[in-house]
Amino acid sequence: MLLACDPTDNEAGLKLLEDLTTNANQIQQQVLDEILTRNARTEYLASFLKGQPDKQLFKSQVPIVNYEDIKPYIERIANGEPSHIISAQPITELLTSSGTSGGKPKMMPSTAEELDRKTFFYNLLVPVMNKYVDGLDQGKGMYLLFIKPEITTPAGLKARPVLTSYYKSSNFRNRPFNRFNVYTSPDDAILCLDSKQSMYCQLLCGLVQRHEVLRVGAVFASAFLRAIKFLKDYWPELCSNIRTGRLSDWITDQSCRNAVSLIVSEPKPDLADLVEGCCNGEPWEGIIKKLWPKTKYIEVIVTGSMAQYIPTLEFYSGGLPLVSTMYGSSECYLGINLEPLCKPCDVSYTLLPNMAFFEFLPVPVEKSHLQCNGAVSDLNCEASDADRRPETAAVGLGDVKIGHYYELIVTTFTGLYRYRVGDILMVTGFRNAAPQFRFVHRRNVVLSIDTDKTKEDDLLNAVAEAKQIIEPLGFLLTEYTSYADTSSVPGHYVLFWELNNIIDLHHLYHPMQVDEAVMEKCCFKVEEKLDSVYRRCRRRDRSIGPLEIRVVKRGTFDVLMDFCVSKGSSVNQYKTPRCIKSEEAIGILESRVMGRFFSREVPSWPEESMI
Repeated sequence: MLLACDPTDNEAGLKLLEDLTTNANQIQQQVLDEILTRNARTEYLASFLKGQPDKQLFKSQVPIVNYEDIKPYIERIANGEPSHIISAQPITELLTSSGTSGGKPKMMPSTAEELDRKTFFYNLLVPVMNKYVDGLDQGKGMYLLFIKPEITTPAGLKARPVLTSYYKSSNFRNRPFNRFNVYTSPDDAILCLDSKQSMYCQLLCGLVQRHEVLRVGAVFASAFLRAIKFLKDYWPELCSNIRTGRLSDWITDQSCRNAVSLIVSEPKPDLADLVEGCCNGEPWEGIIKKLWPKTKYIEVIVTGSMAQYIPTLEFYSGGLPLVSTMYGSSECYLGINLEPLCKPCDVSYTLLPNMAFFEFLPVPVEKSHLQCNGAVSDLNCEASDADRRPETAAVGLGDVKIGHYYELIVTTFTGLYRYRVGDILMVTGFRNAAPQFRFVHRRNVVLSIDTDKTKEDDLLNAVAEAKQIIEPLGFLLTEYTSYADTSSVPGHYVLFWELNNIIDLHHLYHPMQVDEAVMEKCCFKVEEKLDSVYRRCRRRDRSIGPLEIRVVKRGTFDVLMDFCVSKGSSVNQYKTPRCIKSEEAIGILESRVMGRFFSREVPSWPEESMI
């Protein structure tokens, strides 16, 4: 099922999408047939299928697995054993996860063919955007893209994040639009290993070509906001470069310097004055629209944990739409947002049936509150229950039901079989025969002191409630993370909050003055919104101490990101870890604490009336 899409032919691209969604169930069966026919005799599958590419045998005998189950096979390939342990096609590289979703980076097998499959996926995004936004071929896109250093396994395979793999591939360098020069960033700036030099040069190129920019973006919302912070710090120097037509001396990556110098090739004093006026003489509210006046939308992922950045993005955007175009992972690329101009809270992704074989573990729901894409609903997934459900409960792409929650299982062309991606999705509707899904949360990222197990979405929902206390007072919660402090007895939850005054977003500095009573209310609100097990431990068992919020200095989470990147996380894929365990990372946060606040009340526990 390796298809091709010409991104310059909108009509053909939209017809292909129509065919894929109309024939989703048939295509899924073809995909499974192809995967099994290729790989039934691999060491892994042969142990279950006895070499027979039988779909019913596959579903009844091949187990649903986590990463720890397949890790030994991947490590054997990384150490030099042949690819046919898991894949009939040669494994050409290993794709590393971001390493911020609850542990060390995972390594996913990939093949040369998979790069072509990703290229097809990216090309299919183009006609979707052209359908909703006119004239995108009349200008350029300022996309801030980055790579990270790769490592080489003992077998000589490259291990690197999926985006680094794609950007360094010939598929990216030879993409059809590249010959039309429709991106402001030259490839050499994107491929610069020094993320600071890369960021500076890409912003500089975007500013110099500001009147040609029709769209701006990054992969995740957090990366785009980091670029705005960088622009706040470096705009005087950027203006100097624009004014003189000469690149700063500290840009030492020669390939990057040569490529950018062709764009910043002559003095532009009028442009420098304009940029200076936007950055210095006016508020930063709506700065994107001011600096790039022809911009039609901001393309960033704002679903899942990225939803918390929506208010800050809206502040800077000047009313521009926030567009989440795609849903992907290190395992494989998954789905497309076929209504890209919808509100962030309404984003749903249509899984493309030719990308992999998909199955879904039903996840029971119980009445509570759940935040999806930044919007609160009255349902809550109990993801841990899915761990105890029999593997036969998995259903196919065509058998999911609207309003129900599922954990995503993938079987890929690259050697993953019935693999739990770890994402919980909700079915929101159908496009023809293809279901559409809203990303809800990652499975089993927890805080725990005693018998409590707080999932990432539980924490997100609680924090979302608590920040409503401070927002009317002129404060924005711009970042947060947490850890379980067990250095004393009883242990307690600690939340690190980075706050901004609304006026700080106007590029003015005002000392942070947070009322102690207000912050104590925030602590209590978080506790009050956590689950009944946590509240029982707090109120009845006294096995958990009062929750603590530590307010940190501005810029603390930039420092945390720098630390995580230095330890191997990707700039492109980085997402602030909502729960941290690294003592070094906690030390970074602790060194920048400005205030400590504790819950002064004990949250209610509904079941206590039954004692």
